[in-house]
Parts: sequence; C-alpha cells; structure tokens
Amino acid sequence: MQRTMKKWIFAAAAGLLAAGCMADTKPTNAKLEKALNTYFESHNVCLFPDALKFPYEVSPGSDAKPEKKRMDALVEAGVLKEQMEASIKVERYTLTPLGEGVKGRFCYGHPVVTSVDGFTPPVKQNGFLETTVSYHATLMDVPVWVKTDEMRAAFPEMATAISGPQPGQMALANAGAGWQVPQ
Repeated sequence: MQRTMKKWIFAAAAGLLAAGCMADTKPTNAKLEKALNTYFESHNVCLFPDALKFPYEVSPGSDAKPEKKRMDALVEAGVLKEQMEASIKVERYTLTPLGEGVKGRFCYGHPVVTSVDGFTPPVKQNGFLETTVSYHATLMDVPVWVKTDEMRAAFPEMATAISGPQPGQMALANAGAGWQVPQ
C-alpha cells in the first residue's frame, strides 16, 4: 500500500512539474509588447533599405532632383560632404566622420512599443500559433542629425516616424517557446 502511495505521489508531482513547464501560448498585451520590443531592439529604422556605396555619385538632370535633394539634406545634416567632379559632370558624396558612424543605410533609431491596441485570435498555421498585433510605437535613440528641416523635407517618411507614436501591425508566432516575430 505504501509503495502504491509513493507511485501516486511521484506521478502527481511529475504532472505538476510538467504543467508548470508547459508553454503558455495564450497571448496577452504584455507578452506581445515584450515580443515586439525584443525584436525591435535589434532592428533599427533606416533611410535606405540597402547600404549606399561611397563615394556615391549623382548625375545632374531633372530625374536626379529628388535624389540630389536627399543627398544635399544629408550634407546639411553633417553626415556627407559633397565634391563636384566637373570633368565627369557628376556630384560625388563621401561620408564625414559623423557619417562613418551611421554607415550607408543611415539608421535613425529603433521603435519601442508604447501600447498594444489589439490582436487577432491566434490561429494554428504551419505548426505555429499566429496572431497579428496592432500597436503604437515611438522611435528611440533618434540622433540629432536627423532632426533638421532639410532632413524632414527630403525624407517625409522619416519625418512622420520621428514625430511621435505611430501605429503599426506585425505578425507574431508561438511554437511553444513564447511569442516572437517569425524570421
């Protein structure tokens, strides 16, 4: 009898331990906010999706005006310097020491989620639970060189992003190890 009792106690303890270790897949605002912020910590927002190669050249002409405006704004911000190459009729841009620090994508901060506004009911897809999260985020660590009038005019999307909390949506998945942005 005592041996049977020990088996039951062991089985109950093992069951409780297993239940305590099981993944909590139920989404909550706090869990989803944490997952988004973990992702955003290593994903900066940048002016260009791919790094520009320097020296960077812009040919004169009407179709180059938007690109020239952007490059000139970066010159005004102090991250580029301009050299006119009259012999080959191009304007050449190179990085300043400040520009060396931001390299060719010109990243200007990373989002921090300030509120989770809602999420879709989790649905199992491809072996994962998935939900789409609606949120608001504010950019943090925005450098001073971004905050010039020339930069705001040349990069309207950036101007909006740094103006205050912005809405966003992102899909998150959970395979039993917590909510995260699928890679």
